[in-house]
Amino acid sequence: MNEHVETVVLDSQGLSAWIAQDREILAMFQVLHTMGADVVIGANTIVEVSHARVNLPRLKWALSRVKVEPVTENAARASADLLKAAGLHGHKYAIDATVAEMALRQPGPVVILTSDVDDMAGLCGERVRLVGI
Repeated sequence: MNEHVETVVLDSQGLSAWIAQDREILAMFQVLHTMGADVVIGANTIVEVSHARVNLPRLKWALSRVKVEPVTENAARASADLLKAAGLHGHKYAIDATVAEMALRQPGPVVILTSDVDDMAGLCGERVRLVGI
């Protein structure tokens, strides 16, 4: 990651990889931290990563270092508009849409660390950089 990044958005896989201390993600975070990038997640991402085997101390630690964006009614409506524009619908894409909508509101340049590059590309277009994990 050579160019400047202002905001990094994590989807559930990005947050999970950070919690699991994935070496590649940790190295990427070191570079992003050096450039002063803010790390942001949507509130519903917390729900997605929470399961019986999650390392709760690591989750709490990670959450203390990110900005958590709420999913408001306006955000939900904008997310629904993104789904419609991308020709997607239903619960399979709902959280992806909220992550995309939230990313599009952040100060740019914005990068999303995601396991769902194809769907995010359809939702975000060229307005954010997608990094597959």
